Amino acid sequence: MSTAKARTAYAKAILGPELHHRIADTKVLIVGAGGIGCELLKNIVLTGFGKITLLDLDTIDLSNLNRQFLFRKKDVKQSKALVAAQTAAPFNPNVQITPIYGNIKEPQYDLEWFQQFDIVLNALDNLDARRHVNKMCIAAQIPLVESGTAGYLGQVQPILKDKTECFDCIAKPTPKTFPVCTIRSTPSQPIHCIVWSKSYLMGQLFGEDEDAVGELDEAEKQGENAQEIATLRREALAFQAVRKALRSSAASGAAKLVFQKVFDADIRNLLIMSDMWRARAPPVPLDFDAILDETFVLRPDEPVSNGKLNGVSKPVNAVASGSKAPVNGTSGNDVGSSAQPVAGSGLKDQKQLSLKDNVLLFVSSTERLAARLQTGEATITFDKDDDDALDFVTATSNLRSAAYGIPGKTRWEVKEMAGNIIPAIATTNAIISGLIVLQALQILRKSYDKLRNVHLQVKPAVPLSTITLCPPNTACGVCRDTYANILCDPKRALLGDVIKGVLGDDDREVSVYEDKRVLSDPDWDDNHDRTLESLNVTRGMFLTIVDEEGERGTISVGLGVLPADHPADAPPFILPDPLPRPPQRMKVSPPAPETPLRVSLKRSAPDDTGGDEIIDLEPTPKRPKLNAANMAIKSPSKKRRLDEDGLILMEGKDDKLDDDIIVID
Repeated sequence: MSTAKARTAYAKAILGPELHHRIADTKVLIVGAGGIGCELLKNIVLTGFGKITLLDLDTIDLSNLNRQFLFRKKDVKQSKALVAAQTAAPFNPNVQITPIYGNIKEPQYDLEWFQQFDIVLNALDNLDARRHVNKMCIAAQIPLVESGTAGYLGQVQPILKDKTECFDCIAKPTPKTFPVCTIRSTPSQPIHCIVWSKSYLMGQLFGEDEDAVGELDEAEKQGENAQEIATLRREALAFQAVRKALRSSAASGAAKLVFQKVFDADIRNLLIMSDMWRARAPPVPLDFDAILDETFVLRPDEPVSNGKLNGVSKPVNAVASGSKAPVNGTSGNDVGSSAQPVAGSGLKDQKQLSLKDNVLLFVSSTERLAARLQTGEATITFDKDDDDALDFVTATSNLRSAAYGIPGKTRWEVKEMAGNIIPAIATTNAIISGLIVLQALQILRKSYDKLRNVHLQVKPAVPLSTITLCPPNTACGVCRDTYANILCDPKRALLGDVIKGVLGDDDREVSVYEDKRVLSDPDWDDNHDRTLESLNVTRGMFLTIVDEEGERGTISVGLGVLPADHPADAPPFILPDPLPRPPQRMKVSPPAPETPLRVSLKRSAPDDTGGDEIIDLEPTPKRPKLNAANMAIKSPSKKRRLDEDGLILMEGKDDKLDDDIIVID
């Protein structure tokens, strides 16, 4: 038997000739080339999938090498997708692997691009990208196999439109948040400083410019506290000056200006509020020049309540009484670093940084980020794989920790905490990637009744559990929409024309959204005469058309590009044929409010008709027989109680009464 035949003999015997021949022509998209992606690529290459597209925006990091076995140390800093394809291609010469180094959310990966594939396999590690791929696959009606791992846990979920739940049918838990006051003014843990740095400070310096001064002017007109507004205005103007310095190539010393604003002036403003520091140690303003000159004393001798500062155990840079004050976070005994040598302390990411090291890293990272802004990058947000951003968050969070007497963190620890990284285990990834392929084969066989949600658990008796797929959630805002694709030129296509074209002869009142932005509603159609491009609605985005009365489902219109041969004098868009017709929504009328029946505690009036109606009551316990020795029952108090209960005490069975009575058996 030839080598080529021997390579596929076992797969052909297991899958059967028909399926084995079909998968050779199957176009599969793998999104993600990380822990799961490497294992998954190896599996589908050896299974015999013939046409594979692998997409990932990440580059190889040294920490990936312990589980992502397609990479070697020489590959660090290179594209994961490109290196994985080169490594896996020799496993099976009969397959064609197309690697793409890019972001799956980029506009060129629109509905038309997704529709070229027969199946999509997700190997992603973040919620936002998973939701995007889920929506694109639902809109393009392409089967998707979703997956994920967390330590020893894992799950695989097949998704088919109108047959199974989609990824968004069940609400996902929201990430843990912290009180704003804790983050902004009174941090007590390293995570507080890290969240402040990546979510607040980076946005203030490198994010979108918010018109805080305009908001304060409006607040002042409405009569709010003038003194507080004046303080906030000074802070807003100071941040505007810092932002301007970062974006100006002519300005010099922008990093020092940022440092003095954030770690000196802002902290001094907080110290003015003395009531805030009655039960906690106040922060220490940092001196830029003194730290670099190695003359800055971080925290001189001071009493510490219960051995704690700001509610945390006394850190290494807080001096105990009688010892030498630390300079730059270190003392003569080098208490700025751990007493025990840190494992791998020679590595950049695991090095303990002194106060001066953090200042130098802050200056370097700030200058690098400022250079990116000056070369045309509009905004910069935190990404754990962006070295400039990670260096900035590491330095600023450690500087803030030093000011508040909180232990600092290494660059690796900051990356782990800021990026919400959960330790990955190679065997978990291997098991999950194998289950993904099994579910994908069931989809290609169209054996939909055999599809299962599979969960990997930490239970020795039942390590794998399978769950029958549930139907779509009728209230889901993703898979219950009606999808359509429009090819258009955003520079010429008007919003109003596109809406009218999609609705056709339907004249119902609708509102139009792009993601969470309102573009029009029945009472506001100012944008109808504007082009899609002027509204920042371009290729790869969705226009969501919502029925105001709620009688019909929602229409989601994906935007694509016009073909190159589209006539210039033709309309600037091509409508789908047939036009989308969302289903009628079943309106469930709310149940009528029910007034509970009031049960009267009063005895009903006796029947005056003189009939022989008898009321049956439950048997009552027998009373003891009355005798001469027990005549106390005839006492006035007992007789009064009997009368109040509506009973008449008779001397004997032959006594006659003139009143109407109810006879009780």
